[in-house]
Amino acid sequence: MTIIVDGMGGDHAPVEILKGCAAAVEELGVKIIVTGPEDMLKKTMEDHDISDENIEIRHADEIITMEDEPGCVLKAKRNSSMGLAFDLLKNGEADAMVSAGNSGAVLAGGTLIVKRIPGVKRAAFAPVLPAGDKKVMLIDSGANEVCTPEYLDQFGTMGAIYMKHMDFCDTPKVGLLNNGTEECKGTQLHQDAHKLMKENNAYDFVGNVEARGVFDGVCDVLVADGFSGNVLLKAVEGTALYMMKIMKEALTSSLFSTILTGMLKPKLRKMKKKLDYTEEGGAVLLGICKPIVKAHGSSNAKAFKNAIRQAADFAESHAVEAITEQLQKQKETPNA
Repeated sequence: MTIIVDGMGGDHAPVEILKGCAAAVEELGVKIIVTGPEDMLKKTMEDHDISDENIEIRHADEIITMEDEPGCVLKAKRNSSMGLAFDLLKNGEADAMVSAGNSGAVLAGGTLIVKRIPGVKRAAFAPVLPAGDKKVMLIDSGANEVCTPEYLDQFGTMGAIYMKHMDFCDTPKVGLLNNGTEECKGTQLHQDAHKLMKENNAYDFVGNVEARGVFDGVCDVLVADGFSGNVLLKAVEGTALYMMKIMKEALTSSLFSTILTGMLKPKLRKMKKKLDYTEEGGAVLLGICKPIVKAHGSSNAKAFKNAIRQAADFAESHAVEAITEQLQKQKETPNA
């Protein structure tokens, strides 16, 4: 299994990315191609004593920043670390790709360089979030601020296939993010999408889901337009960080609570792990004909290692092939 990594994407590039790559090689047994300025990457590995075993560096002169226009990956900065990574993936030199860089550029490169699966109307970012002992996918979390009912319906199809092929659940339940559970709730977009999703036989539609019910096990795939999904995702991340902060303050506020904390350490570690986004890796970009994972911009080495694991699992799941087959089947037999 070979994974291409954009070596210059994210807030902590390239040190944390390279550390994550080395950890992934050691723990997962994958081979990695890192793209970026060769001299800089090699010097960073030397300065931080990072192993280069099974890590190949491919030189790219330019770097796409978070402030760059998304389209720059197509022409102006095609020879960037991200642009080269897309070209290598497109040409079949690896099984999957990971980048923590500019989200818009990741979407543009995936859509216009690697290309969408035939029949896919829009690609979508789809992070998988912890929900107790289960997982719930949020699709879309930021790729498409403006959606049509058809987009949302197709997000449900792609999300359900991914969750099943990743062995997160046998029969994925799909819900639609809305401001109420009744069918009449929401904008015209939500009402029209509800009708389409209810008629789609490709997945088990459970109806509208309120934000407060996301982690109650109501659904395995939560469909949203990119604007609402991104707001929900940021709120969830912020709430988790805030909870950990106030819990830490409460558990270290006195000698007694500090002693009690020591006794509860195993359970606290387990809870922290469930709330820690770095455990999940990143958001898959569903709808593209090759596996792509968008890692969090602030990813540390641990988060990046897990994003590489997620990309490898994505490739091994053959979810892309399954989505391709299902969309072809729906084209031939509507509502199949």
